[in-house]
Amino acid sequence: MAGSEEEKKPRVTVIIPTMNEEESIGEVLDRIPRDFADVEVMIVDTNSKDRTREIARSKGAIVVDEPRRGYGRAYKTGFAHARGDVIVTLDGDTTYPPEVIPDLVKTLYDEDLDFITTDRLSMMEPGAMSFGHRFGNWVLAATTRLLFRIPLKDSQSGMWVFRRSILEDLELTSDEMAFSEEIKIEAWKKGFRCKEVPIRYSSRKGEVKLNTWRDGLNNLFFLFKKRFGKTGKPEKFNV
Repeated sequence: MAGSEEEKKPRVTVIIPTMNEEESIGEVLDRIPRDFADVEVMIVDTNSKDRTREIARSKGAIVVDEPRRGYGRAYKTGFAHARGDVIVTLDGDTTYPPEVIPDLVKTLYDEDLDFITTDRLSMMEPGAMSFGHRFGNWVLAATTRLLFRIPLKDSQSGMWVFRRSILEDLELTSDEMAFSEEIKIEAWKKGFRCKEVPIRYSSRKGEVKLNTWRDGLNNLFFLFKKRFGKTGKPEKFNV
């Protein structure tokens, strides 16, 4: 057999945006499998005031400081620093299951996909999401399907697995929570091979940062702006 087993392992960058996640980040990093690939783990920290960065470094993660606030801003900064052929994203609050990363990466390669997003709603643990949050997700997913004809059950999920090479074709404009729906819209709209996969979704640890109604309304307005081409200048990535 030509080449070593190590040479065949994919290069994977796991990106986690953080802000004051000292209660949970250590557990999340410990749960990320490392032996299935050449894994680079990175947190993009938006000015935490606690021990988030210190804990992350002690667990072997790369820490990228991003003083500018915003969920989308953190991911754009992470994408610019990523070196993996595949990028995986999740939150630092224990809601997403890091254990499924190898299976998702395998699915990406085995099914020759470009972009995988995850569906939190089909396998959600009891109490993991409030009624208001679930209702908001339903409204946003339904609006995404209506405006863009994209067959998504969960337009707001923050766990994705995708080939870094597609970034140069995605027109990503949002620096806020709407980034999550925008990256999915772009991947489908640009004709990449995409799939939605159900995952277990758990209760979070630490401070809740999402403002359900404010962020939900902002995301809803963004969908209409995105549909009618009024979202601003996209960021460019060197891949």
